[in-house]
Amino acid sequence: MKQTLLVELLTEELPPKVLGKLGDAFASALFNGLSSRTFIDDGASFTAYASPRRLAVEIEGVRLASPDKQIREKVLPVSVALDKEGQPAAPLIKKLAALATLAGRESIALSELERASDGKADSFFFTYTAPGQSLAEGLQTTLEESITKLPIPKVMSYQKPDGTTVQFVRPVHGLIALLNETIIPLKLLGLESSNTTLGHRFLSKETSFSIPTATRYANILQETGRVIAGYTERKEKIRSALLAKANGDQILMPESLLDEVTALVEWPVVYECNFDSAFLSVPQECLILTMQTNQKYFALTDTQGKLRSRFLIVSNIETNDASHIIGGNERVVRPRLSDAKFFFEQDKKKKLIDRLPGLASVVYHNKLGSQALRNERVVAIAAAIAESLGADVAQAKRAAQLSKADLLTDMVGEFPELQGIMGTYYARHDGEPENIALAISEHYQPRFAGDALPSTQTGTVVALADKLETLVGIWGIGLAPTGDKDPFALRRHALGVLRMLIEQRLPLSLSHLLLQAAKQFQGNAQFTDPAHDAQIFVYDRLRGLLRDRGHAQDAIEAVVSQSPDRLDDILDRLDAVKAFAALPEAISLAAANKRITNILKKNEAPHSEVQPALLVEPAEQRLYGAMVEARLAVDQAFAKGDFASTLKALAALRVDVDAFFNDVMVMAEDAALRANRLALLQALHAMMNRVADISRLAA
Repeated sequence: MKQTLLVELLTEELPPKVLGKLGDAFASALFNGLSSRTFIDDGASFTAYASPRRLAVEIEGVRLASPDKQIREKVLPVSVALDKEGQPAAPLIKKLAALATLAGRESIALSELERASDGKADSFFFTYTAPGQSLAEGLQTTLEESITKLPIPKVMSYQKPDGTTVQFVRPVHGLIALLNETIIPLKLLGLESSNTTLGHRFLSKETSFSIPTATRYANILQETGRVIAGYTERKEKIRSALLAKANGDQILMPESLLDEVTALVEWPVVYECNFDSAFLSVPQECLILTMQTNQKYFALTDTQGKLRSRFLIVSNIETNDASHIIGGNERVVRPRLSDAKFFFEQDKKKKLIDRLPGLASVVYHNKLGSQALRNERVVAIAAAIAESLGADVAQAKRAAQLSKADLLTDMVGEFPELQGIMGTYYARHDGEPENIALAISEHYQPRFAGDALPSTQTGTVVALADKLETLVGIWGIGLAPTGDKDPFALRRHALGVLRMLIEQRLPLSLSHLLLQAAKQFQGNAQFTDPAHDAQIFVYDRLRGLLRDRGHAQDAIEAVVSQSPDRLDDILDRLDAVKAFAALPEAISLAAANKRITNILKKNEAPHSEVQPALLVEPAEQRLYGAMVEARLAVDQAFAKGDFASTLKALAALRVDVDAFFNDVMVMAEDAALRANRLALLQALHAMMNRVADISRLAA
């Protein structure tokens, strides 16, 4: 008969932000722990449960006892185990006594030992059968280990009624351990196992009730206790109820908010509430954020994205008359929205430009000075980038100058997530051009992987300047990322720079951008120019970015290994390499290019043109002629940026390249011939690698 194990910890309210992880970790740790102790059948499965007041797991295919196990254990080397007369020495006698205890025997004779080599010397081995454990023993150990491995943000110490002190994420009031209908006797956190639990604090049909069999746990909790124990089941029920209540509107339903609400309720019910439409005069981002962050409410917008004055709440109470629940939540949200409106109105009384002097009192970093100094650096970098792009330098400087001013507003002080967004609203109120107003929010983009890029040229310029200043400045004071530690998000900043350069096809020099940023820190004694190391770092991020987009590793290396200074055409180069790799001539040419690379590394080629008069072998004459013939097509295609045709033109050289290496001795004894052949290879190498280092395609 299939045996099903149920284990539940009944607790006080668990931390909502980590409940999902706690539930998965608890279930996985128990399952893996029992599996490693051979208490679980092959192919068995488990179900994790996590609600605000419980962690539980249901495991199918559990054994009453682990099977006996054959163990072959090395005892001692023969040289140590026997004395000069060949009799058991003291170390062997002691070891055999210990082994007898493990094997459940009174003694072990020397004749029972196996003599064999351990790879270095002869040793004695003993094979015995270790009896299996009972499930109660194995589960006790596994459970004790499992609760120490949970991703608990902070452990609580609390006292049980008998005065003993225990530690867990929250006080535990109950422990269930059932194998089918049988209670497994366990002791944990000052509790003894039973089959009794509690349901919903207010809706449960009974104060406490028993779980008669492990397989009915979830059903009984739902029917009697009014608790949906499954975290995912509860989350999807909330999602469906929210969508049903939307009535055609769009729900702002970030997964993080949905997760947190799921962790706060045991019996979710969705109700509709409203707020005074006068609050809609406040920027909707402020209202949405205060509803989500402070109240855990779900805002609604129309199909055009405009905020509605109604919102949805997820309650833990089901009732026929929800007026008191709805009214209470509407009363609670009003002062929050009033605060947002007050902050907005107060902030508008002072222009962004007038807030700039205050940045001098805001520390950016103790080695890099204030936000005012940082602002000056960003303005200078933005001006240089705008000039390189032929953009409006004055607008770029103005946008960069105002980009951090909203850090001093009351609204951003209350909601730091709104920095940039509020700057755009205030800039519009101040009468700044729309291009500048948008750039204030867009200069933070992209904020995360997959985020949109700035939509305006001015926004792009300031975004590049801001990210380059951070990357170079933080790196330059010795705070480069190490391992998985990147407290200043330099990887994210580097990826943002790369995405703008590549996706917006900006004709900018990467090395010049980094040097321009480093130039702004001149005079800072604590700063060391990191431009070279930072550029290597950026190329590493570029490799990862291109891999994530599905490009082949050899194609990426072919392009990135050349340290391209401009990245606006890198996708075209990758596409060209991919097309070239599909040609039948590609393998041979890549191998030849690799061979040429190795030859040139070992032998410095002369800084001179190929001398046709010194080409004495027919094979080298034909190769030179083919190169001259192909060069025009290669140059024309490359000049147009047609990298696919550039590489395709090289395919015509394959036969002559192969013949050259078959028939010509490059390292000829005659110095003049040798130098001329190296010059020929150098010219061929330059022609073949204009788009990418095709030797990277060789196996």
